[in-house]
Amino acid sequence: MSLSRGALAAGAAVTAAAAVTLTVVLWPDSSDSARRSGAQTSPGASSAAPTPSPTRSYPLSTTPRTIPAVREHTAAHGPGWRPGKDSAVVIAEGSEGLADEGRLLAGELKIGYRGEVPARAGDVELALTPTASGGPESYTLKARDGRVTISGPGEAGVFYGTRTLKQSVRADGVMPEGEVRDRPDRPQRGFNLDIARKFYSVAWIEDRLRDMADLKLNQFGLHFSDDQAFRIQSDTHPEVVSPEHLTKAQVRRIIALADRLHIQIVPEIDSPGHLGAVLRAHTDLQLRNVSGVASAGSIDISKPGSAKLIDELLGEFTELFPGTYWQLGADEYLALMARDPAASYPQLQRAAVQKYGPQAGIGDLATGWLNDRVAVVRPHGKQPKAWNDGLFRDGIVKADKDIQVEYWTGKEYGARQPEEYLNEGRKLMNLNDEFLYYVLGQPNDFVYPTGKRIYEQWTPLVLRGTTAVPARYSDQILGGRFAVWGDLPQAQTTAQVAQGIRMPLRATSQKLWDPGKPKLSWDGFRKLAGEIDKG
Repeated sequence: MSLSRGALAAGAAVTAAAAVTLTVVLWPDSSDSARRSGAQTSPGASSAAPTPSPTRSYPLSTTPRTIPAVREHTAAHGPGWRPGKDSAVVIAEGSEGLADEGRLLAGELKIGYRGEVPARAGDVELALTPTASGGPESYTLKARDGRVTISGPGEAGVFYGTRTLKQSVRADGVMPEGEVRDRPDRPQRGFNLDIARKFYSVAWIEDRLRDMADLKLNQFGLHFSDDQAFRIQSDTHPEVVSPEHLTKAQVRRIIALADRLHIQIVPEIDSPGHLGAVLRAHTDLQLRNVSGVASAGSIDISKPGSAKLIDELLGEFTELFPGTYWQLGADEYLALMARDPAASYPQLQRAAVQKYGPQAGIGDLATGWLNDRVAVVRPHGKQPKAWNDGLFRDGIVKADKDIQVEYWTGKEYGARQPEEYLNEGRKLMNLNDEFLYYVLGQPNDFVYPTGKRIYEQWTPLVLRGTTAVPARYSDQILGGRFAVWGDLPQAQTTAQVAQGIRMPLRATSQKLWDPGKPKLSWDGFRKLAGEIDKG
C-alpha cells in the first residue's frame, strides 16, 4: 500500500526533526477507492488520537442452495455459518424430543453434540416452538452472529431445517447469513417400491430412506404382496411367504429408521387381484371362469373363505406397521376386465344379487369387498387408500367416502377422469403413470421417466397424462409418490435402479415441496444435485 505523506518540518540543518505520527486507516476490502486512499500522515503532536478502524462489512448473502429449494430466504450482511472445531449441536430448553435430530446432524456435519445446554458461538441450536405458525412440517432457520438456530412447531419441521443446513454446507461449505422460512406445498410426498416382483435388501431400502429424508419426502409405499411373491414373514399364514423375504425383525429395523427420519411407511396387500403368491397355497379360493379356467392372481370374492384369509393377513400386518396409512389395492380385478363379466363369472353375479339386490352387478360386489376391508383396517387406526381403478361409477354400492384415491392411470376398465373423483369430494394422491412410474423393462408402452420431464412439465395437478386439473381442486390433491414397479425384474440390477431413479426422485421432491416453476434451469438443478451428493 503506498502512503501519502504530510509536510515535514522545514530546515535540513535542524538535527532534531519534528515528531511525526503515522495513522493507518483500514478500509473495507471490497472498496478499491478506500484501498487507494491508504494511510495518512499528519504533522500533529505525538499525543494525537488515532482514527478508529471501521468494522468489516460483507456483501448481502445469497439464498442457500438445496434440493428442494427453500421457499423463502431473507438475505443479510454477514459471514454465514461454517462448522468449526469448537462447533456443536445443542438442544434448546424444553426441546429434548429433538435429541435424535441433533445427534444425527452432529454426525453428518462432523461437529460435537452437547445436548440440552445453552448455545455458544459457533453452535447450531434446535428448538421446538409449538405456537409458531406454518404447520407441523414448517421451520425457521436463522444464521446470525456466528451461530444457527433451527426452530419449528413440530419435530418434522425442525428435522427438515437440519436437512437444509446439511445440504447448504455440502454444496457450498457455508450456511448463508439470514433467515429461511420454509414449508411444504403438499402434506404427502414420497416414494413407492415394489418388493414383491423384485426383492431389495434391507441395506438398499435403508439407503433410499436416507435419501428420501434429505429430500424432505415423508412417505414410503411398500408393495410387498403380488402374483410373483409375498415378501414379509407371516405368523398367521407362513405358507404364503416366498423363500426370499424380509423377516419381521428386519421390517421393524426399517420401520425404526423411517420413524427417526420422519417417514411413514404405507404398506400394501393388494386384493382382490394381484394375489397370485397367496393363492398358490390356497388354490381352492382362486377365481375361475364359467369354463373352469383360473384367473391369475384373482381371488373368488363370492367364497367366505376368501375374506377370512385376507382379513387374517390384514389383521396381522396392520399390527406390524404402526403408521397412519394402509393401501388396500382394489385394482385390476380380472373378473371386471372380461368382455361380459356376468356371463364369464356367474358365481360372482349370483353373489352380488344375493347380497345387494337384483340390480347389483360384479362391480358392486367388488366395491363391497373393498368397503369390508376398510372396516378391517380402520379399527387398527389406519387411513385407507386404494387405486383409482378400484372405484367404479354408476354402481349401487358406493366406495367408502373416507378412502384416499391413489390415481395412477386413465386406461382402466370403465376409465374415469380425475375430475370425477374430485367432484365427489374425494382426496387424491398423484402417482401419474405418465411421469412417476419407473417400470422395470418398460413393458406395455411404459418408458423410464426422466427427472428433466418431471422438473419441467409435472405438478401435483397433473394427475392423468399431461393435462392439469383446474386449480380449484388443489386442496383435494394430497401430494404424490414416485413409484418403482418390478414387472420385468431382471431388466435392471438394484444398483441400476438406484442410479436410474436418482434424478427423477429429486425432481419429484422439488415439485411436491414447491410446484411453481423452479428458479434453476434443469442443467443447474442437475449440477447442484451433483455438488450436494459429492459434498
